Amino acid sequence: MIETFVMANWPLIAVAFVSGAMLVWPVVAGSRGGAKVSTLQATQLINQKDAVIIDVREQAEFARGHIANAKSFPAKLIEERRAELEKLKAAPVIVSCDTGMRAAAAADKLRSLGVPDVYVLAGGVNAWRDAGLPVAK
Repeated sequence: MIETFVMANWPLIAVAFVSGAMLVWPVVAGSRGGAKVSTLQATQLINQKDAVIIDVREQAEFARGHIANAKSFPAKLIEERRAELEKLKAAPVIVSCDTGMRAAAAADKLRSLGVPDVYVLAGGVNAWRDAGLPVAK
């Protein structure tokens, strides 16, 4: 009886499973990187709490344009620059990349290294530029 039902309705069951997975995916993916901040929230953190911006893009990407006063911390070098991270524990840290994807992984890494107050810039440097905020070269 159940086998007949499953065999006759497998396309509907597959669609239900896939749509359920699509509903759950944003929750699962969104947990990576922790708290995200908009460009407005980032500027408020910078102005009110002296937040530090860490740009985790490669040096060549950083040189093409970055958020003013951002520190270049290529993602692959975070572990090696642990001593510098000690100085960052006093202020909030905003992690940026081009879109926010690499920043999320780097934010997780920073938290694991003991940096307590870490945020990911939603949309990254691209969102910063789109908002008309200053970019340095």
